[in-house]
Amino acid sequence: MTLHDTPTASEPTGTYGRARRLREATHSTHERLDAAIMAARPFESVQNYARFLKVQSGFHRDVAPLYQDPALQQLFPGLAGRSRFAAVAADLNDIGLALADDKTLPPAGEGMDLPEALGWLYVVEGSNLGAAFLFKAALKMGLSADHGARHLAEAPEGRAASWRRFKEALDAVALSKAEEARAIAGAEAAFHRVRSLVAAFLAPV
Repeated sequence: MTLHDTPTASEPTGTYGRARRLREATHSTHERLDAAIMAARPFESVQNYARFLKVQSGFHRDVAPLYQDPALQQLFPGLAGRSRFAAVAADLNDIGLALADDKTLPPAGEGMDLPEALGWLYVVEGSNLGAAFLFKAALKMGLSADHGARHLAEAPEGRAASWRRFKEALDAVALSKAEEARAIAGAEAAFHRVRSLVAAFLAPV
């Protein structure tokens, strides 16, 4: 679930966009999450991968309502088509599993305002950019974009182009200083939510 959104060298310090500011503000939290996920060796076996899918289904269930939000859809053209919740559900079905038990961890992120929602969207869309190596690992297990690893596959336009389009829209949203802080808090909350799902479903048994 790593991000590889590296700003260009020509981007002046202090003038870069919101996506990079969120990246820098959440770097340590993101690094700890990555370490926790990889420590569970999610691609070592189909059994481990199934637990990883439980994490993914829980998180994508949380963020699914954001993709249907009219206000966010105005800011991000084509937002509804970016949701990967249905793809995760199909992947789980491919390997004979149901969605993550709602009673285990109730949905998170309810009642957030727009700045917080931007932070959550940054995390989930960034995870798709960084999923290239996860998809390659899934392919080695015999999974594919049509069976078991749909949600890890790249968009038709390509990962980089899809991320660039999202990042441009994210950077273009006008926020006050206080709202910027809430966007960062939203991104932190999203990373912590994934960490709680990792602890519930993916932690080594």
